[in-house]
Amino acid sequence: MPSTTDRRDRHLIIGAGPCGLGTARGLQEAGLLYDHVEADREVGGNWLHGVYPTAHIISSKLITQYPGYPMPEHYPDFPSAQHMLDYYIDYANHFGLRERIEFNTRVDYVRPIADNLWEVTLDSGEVRQYEGVLLANGHHWDRNMPEFKGQFDGQIMHSKDYKEREQLMGRKVVVVGGGNSACDLASESARLAERAYLSLRSGVWFFPKTFMGKPIADSPFASWPVWFQRPFIKLMVRIVQGSWSDYNLPKPDYEPFEKHPTLGSEVLHYIKHGRLTAKPGIERLAGKEVVFTDGSRVEADLIACATGYHLSYPFLPPELQRVEGTVAQVYGWSMLPDYRGIYYLGWYQFRGGVGQVFEPYGKLVAEHIKLQREISQPVGAVYKQQGDRIMDTHLIDPYDVVRGVAKQLRRYPRLRKQAHTYDRTQGAHQNTPIAAPARVAPLTEVY
Repeated sequence: MPSTTDRRDRHLIIGAGPCGLGTARGLQEAGLLYDHVEADREVGGNWLHGVYPTAHIISSKLITQYPGYPMPEHYPDFPSAQHMLDYYIDYANHFGLRERIEFNTRVDYVRPIADNLWEVTLDSGEVRQYEGVLLANGHHWDRNMPEFKGQFDGQIMHSKDYKEREQLMGRKVVVVGGGNSACDLASESARLAERAYLSLRSGVWFFPKTFMGKPIADSPFASWPVWFQRPFIKLMVRIVQGSWSDYNLPKPDYEPFEKHPTLGSEVLHYIKHGRLTAKPGIERLAGKEVVFTDGSRVEADLIACATGYHLSYPFLPPELQRVEGTVAQVYGWSMLPDYRGIYYLGWYQFRGGVGQVFEPYGKLVAEHIKLQREISQPVGAVYKQQGDRIMDTHLIDPYDVVRGVAKQLRRYPRLRKQAHTYDRTQGAHQNTPIAAPARVAPLTEVY
């Protein structure tokens, strides 16, 4: 039976990607004790293990950088994967976050125990007790793979598994999906493969990455309300790109921003140059051929599925898998109403850069932790009691979040007073303990 390490005077941050680092900075600035574990060998999250070397960000450095640590001036508007990784390493080193991180340390199980504490089992077998846990394990790792009818004689892989040019070189490639990863991979295939196809079940809004020589995400209208941006975006797309029929692409059946935007025009470029062919959804697989819903078929030896990811917390018991689709069932962006001390962070998908949100939100998380120490009821219950609602989508406008976080920080003295008033009307709260499984199965995926 492994011994238990008492760490009840602090919280544990799980994950050292962009969200985990921003959260650590918030706790550090607030003077809160914390431990920090990372399953991989370095900081950076998806920029370390989830992208291929030639990838670049789709937003811009201005809105992707942390407000408190600008990216170097020599970085281009759209930094590369290596630029991003270097930036996160520099950020961790600059603020002294790195020395607090335990690398190559995976969390296998987290459960609530008596006295509102949290028990964490590491892959080493060590068991620790914490005041709380902050889940920043990311959402770009648990692959969502489609199911195809029929049998395929070639290779089927997820876009996350594309790492080297040789995987595409000289092959006949069908890329499935219409998001940014799909379009990046389709463009990469157009450059490298013998033949390249992009399979879309429905239409996609392709937004240009730049407008009047600047990243579109840096344009003044990007901070306007979404409903006000839509007519401008539609007009811009129509003028710059023309009609979807000009590219043999289906027209989108949704309004701009109702889904995560696809930024970039390389797909359209390669379609016009004959290096990439647009196809509808896949009907079935037939040996060496892929059959599409319009009856056409092509020969292929690789199907690359850029079909997104599941939102997953593999180290949590079923009772705490509070996820419906891609939305965490939380209040105040991160908290449960019936458990104190657990925070679901970074599960949202931003219409733009993440740094401008994660660092300010780290400050708000620190305030939540300090308030939680003052009251018995979960802070999530306070938010719910005040009328906060579970989000109906994982898509978030970063400007709305930044404004919302700033507003919440300004009104926190008032929230604290309301929380204490609410807490006095309730009995003492105790998290419902969850029994440990007979055996904690070690996790194998780098989350």
